[in-house]
Amino acid sequence: MTHLDYSPALLTRVLKETKTIALVGASADWRRASHIVMKYMLSKGYDVTPVNPRATGKEILGQPVVATLADITHPIDMVDIFRNSEAAGGITDEAIAINAKTIWMQLGVINEAATARAEAAGLTVIMDRCPKVEYSRLSGEGGWMGLPSNIITSKRNQRL
Repeated sequence: MTHLDYSPALLTRVLKETKTIALVGASADWRRASHIVMKYMLSKGYDVTPVNPRATGKEILGQPVVATLADITHPIDMVDIFRNSEAAGGITDEAIAINAKTIWMQLGVINEAATARAEAAGLTVIMDRCPKVEYSRLSGEGGWMGLPSNIITSKRNQRL
């Protein structure tokens, strides 16, 4: 696998194995992409912890906001990064320190050095993708919006 080229099988595995998500860069503003993604992932049954030092002590979508990944008191499967590519480096190091399983860098976020560190520590890394878009596409929900699933099957009820 080359970076930025992820198989549907890998993306599906990550989304199925993930139960807890730390969303770094979460926003209470309903117009922001991070808010929309958080709302969607919560609706799919994921436990999402918003991380935003400027909103610490408040709630976003009913979830208490923490300042850093180290402030989260439960295990985290995926760290979803809604920050720029440069900031993703430090966040990746924090994710390694809390024993996250996956680093997911949002659309436009690419940091090869951070990816190398995370993969060396045994984490799965996905860059320049959105878990909401991928979940929707791979589950078939996105078909009505014109998102190709790239999956053809004769099996009924294929869902994530």
